[in-house]
Amino acid sequence: MSQAVISRKKSGRTAFPILGAISFCHLLNDMMQSLLPAIYPILKGGFDLSFAQIGLLTLTYQITASLLQPLVGLYTDHRPLPYSLPFGMGASMLGLVTLAFAPAYPVLLAGGVMLGLGSSIFHPESSRLARLASGGAHGLAQSLFQVGGNFGSSLGPLLAAFFVLPRGQSSLAWFALAALGGMVILTGLGHWYSSNGHARPPARGAAGAHATLSRGQVRRAMAVLVALIFSKYIYLASFTSYYVFYLMHRFGLPMQTAQVFLFVFFAAAATGTVIGGPIGDRIGRKKVIWGSILGVLPFTLALPYVGLPATVGLSVLIGLVLSSAFSAIVVYAQELIPGRVGMVSGLFFGLAFGIGGIGAAALGGLADRMGIDFVYKLCSFLPLIGLLAALLPDVEHVARKRA
Repeated sequence: MSQAVISRKKSGRTAFPILGAISFCHLLNDMMQSLLPAIYPILKGGFDLSFAQIGLLTLTYQITASLLQPLVGLYTDHRPLPYSLPFGMGASMLGLVTLAFAPAYPVLLAGGVMLGLGSSIFHPESSRLARLASGGAHGLAQSLFQVGGNFGSSLGPLLAAFFVLPRGQSSLAWFALAALGGMVILTGLGHWYSSNGHARPPARGAAGAHATLSRGQVRRAMAVLVALIFSKYIYLASFTSYYVFYLMHRFGLPMQTAQVFLFVFFAAAATGTVIGGPIGDRIGRKKVIWGSILGVLPFTLALPYVGLPATVGLSVLIGLVLSSAFSAIVVYAQELIPGRVGMVSGLFFGLAFGIGGIGAAALGGLADRMGIDFVYKLCSFLPLIGLLAALLPDVEHVARKRA
């Protein structure tokens, strides 16, 4: 009997309407977040930015989210804040409006900080809400939650290419309307969260160490997961921040066409996210983590040396395979440290943002010095870190035996 089935018997039915609503709000949130990297070509020309300055903008945005998310999650583990969700969406909205009317580079950085603040508030509590609505199918719920974010991210390049680019930087302000709609939905979700008794502080002793693993084993497993997140998000930074530039430089594509191919990559990543969680519920999350990170290696190694059609095809495979890991990693970590859903969610979403931001800044400086082609050749070896997944303990096997 799978761990998901055992958990469902204990937890009840999966609340799909709640999961659908929080996934849609995740779509809106990450759509707004993704507009920042999607308009980098516009900002680069309009403000005469270097790749290093683009990387610093990404770092400013993502490091804000990285530092605050685990702190927000740790706080809300003790004192849940269901109505913080619309507040987080509002912060993202203000960040987007700031970017729309920024007259100079420092104001762009301020807009990035506001976007990061919005994510730091939204992700820990919304991930907790998804787990509460899961009915025990934690991998499925986490995938449904995250796929909304991935599809939202994939919309950014299309919206930049066909809406923002023709109308200019100030047209970003129109997306504040989407944020206002999201705030209304999130207020309703906060009411469900509170009225169903989920907003009460946890009982003393509810959180603790894993029942079958020592503290040392938990720490080592968490260190491996952090290394895998490093591998995944440094590589993804090369796509989210520089794939458009790579396609324009290597194949001479116009900006709109390159943005469409970036959308194709993000759509493949969203599909991989949907697949990863349910498969992890069935066959075990360790296997999904192992297969996702290391399994993408042949595709990343080939990417820098092929033509345009093969580049697009390999980018689809890379997005599909690599993105199946994150849901499994988050749920695996939540099971390693019971009772710390917010902290764990905030930690890993924060790591994803922070590592991605540091990676974007470092890769931007490297691209200025060595060229964009060199960046993709160097990053192609990062999935080798997936070998570390062999060191993860099989916590689900132990749980099945105990059940």
